[in-house]
Amino acid sequence: MNLPHPLARTLVTSRTWPFVIDVGVAACGLAIFFAIVSTGKYWLSKPVPVVEISHSIGALPLYAFYSMVRIGLAYLLSLVFAVAYGYIAAYNPRIEAWMVAVLDILQSIPVLSFLPPVVLFMVALVPGHQLGIEMAVILLIFTGQVWNLAFSFYSSLKSIPREMVEASRIYRYSAWQRFWQLEMPYAAIGLVWNSIVSVAGGWFALIACEISPFANYTYQLPGLGSYLQVATNSGDYKALMSGIAAVILIVVATDQLVWRPLIAWSDKFKFEQVESADRVTSPILTLLRRSNLLSSLPGRAWTHIEEPIFRRLSRTQECRVVHPVDEEKSNRPTLTLWMLAVAAIGIIGWGALQAVIMLKTVSWPDMKLLLEGAAATFGRVNAALLISAAWTVPVGVAIGLNPRLSRIVQPTAQVLASIPATAFFPIILIGLVKIGGGLGIGSIALMLLGTQWYILFNVIAGAMSIPSDLREVSSLYHFTRWQRWTKLILPGIFPYLITGMVTASGGAWNASVYAEYSHLKDSTLRTIGLGSEISSATDSGRFPIILLATIFISLMVVTMNRLVWRRLYRLAETRYKLEG
Repeated sequence: MNLPHPLARTLVTSRTWPFVIDVGVAACGLAIFFAIVSTGKYWLSKPVPVVEISHSIGALPLYAFYSMVRIGLAYLLSLVFAVAYGYIAAYNPRIEAWMVAVLDILQSIPVLSFLPPVVLFMVALVPGHQLGIEMAVILLIFTGQVWNLAFSFYSSLKSIPREMVEASRIYRYSAWQRFWQLEMPYAAIGLVWNSIVSVAGGWFALIACEISPFANYTYQLPGLGSYLQVATNSGDYKALMSGIAAVILIVVATDQLVWRPLIAWSDKFKFEQVESADRVTSPILTLLRRSNLLSSLPGRAWTHIEEPIFRRLSRTQECRVVHPVDEEKSNRPTLTLWMLAVAAIGIIGWGALQAVIMLKTVSWPDMKLLLEGAAATFGRVNAALLISAAWTVPVGVAIGLNPRLSRIVQPTAQVLASIPATAFFPIILIGLVKIGGGLGIGSIALMLLGTQWYILFNVIAGAMSIPSDLREVSSLYHFTRWQRWTKLILPGIFPYLITGMVTASGGAWNASVYAEYSHLKDSTLRTIGLGSEISSATDSGRFPIILLATIFISLMVVTMNRLVWRRLYRLAETRYKLEG
């Protein structure tokens, strides 16, 4: 019998790869530790409100590091907030409508409306350290990332199939078990795809927030956003292109190292009774799964944490009694809730009174200009929304249902979506100036860059979540194209499409600030609109105008929410909910 040579190439490769991967994982851990220490030293140093931004290409790595830290921390904060907010809204009928309305309003208010008060508050909260300014920027980036994640998790919880909820009750799952073994897995696909768009929204907010001029206050932090703004204002096109190239490089690396592995990992949570023959793959995820370090240590650590929790939960009444799904629970407000409600009403009332006093300084010509701007921006937002849906729905369905097309187009779409629209704004503005165009119609094109990806990626997630057995049944019964769209595809993606449309609407309102008012070298391009009024008022420090414009946006958003989005959400929860 011939034995294989002990140093055969295949055996050496099989034995050494896990060790090499473990070394790489350990090196990444050390790099993260060094990044945390370096960031902490910088944040705890003395505050430097205006940092001189170098045009040198050699400064880009440091600027990129600072920007990535801000976006990463804002994303983690957004994910935690979105899960908590969506969970509370989905399982508390008394406050659900209020929470959804508040979420819809907040995600539609432009970042610049939050900018002046947040920066001033955080600087006053942490005086004497750079941390105050950094926390303000992170919170503002948070406002550009969190809303679509919250909508995604909320809509996923509302569309969990009834039989799965009943099974969790029959097996007497505690709330903790149901959250980790049913709710989070069911929402995983939507959360991953919306995370891609959230980080793109974070880049959008980052570029708007790293330089914050308003009235007599100016804050300028080192980062890619400030680098791009300084390069644009100075007319240094070489530095501008270098900054955009750095952003694209970071986006491509993030796509291959983070998003593609997460998409491949989340594919196992697809709700289907027949396993699909085509699965999303990721070489990075395959390598990580071969790491002995990652496969052993986290599992052991989690087991030591998890087992005592499950033992304690198993002795609770919730895990001993099977509760029907339709059982009415007594949610009578406690004394603590009444006290909190009274305190909240008092604070809101005092704030409303201060706002009324502030609005007394607004003149009638300013009011008339804001009303005209509200009508103009409302029309642009809805035009951008309809144009986006017209191409993203068919393209998103094609990508989600066709594995071959998905492998080709999906990475490109992820990269394009992750590149912040504000990085392209200077180039588009320069083109508009050269061809003699203004921002009236061109602002709609600028809004499209900030809205279309929300719909596209939600549609892709919806198409990917359609069970394979239903698709096979449609082929077996020879559905026509029209029947496939009306009986399978549109009902299957409907909850995701509504989530995408709502978050895209908020993205369009946020993009209006840049689309309707922009600085280019020594000139300012603007067109009539609420975004233009907010930007102009921010530059001049006119807080009453910012407040009134924000109120107009909130009123229009609430009206759309009551007349359109709430009814469509109810339709998605009832008629288009996947049931067994």
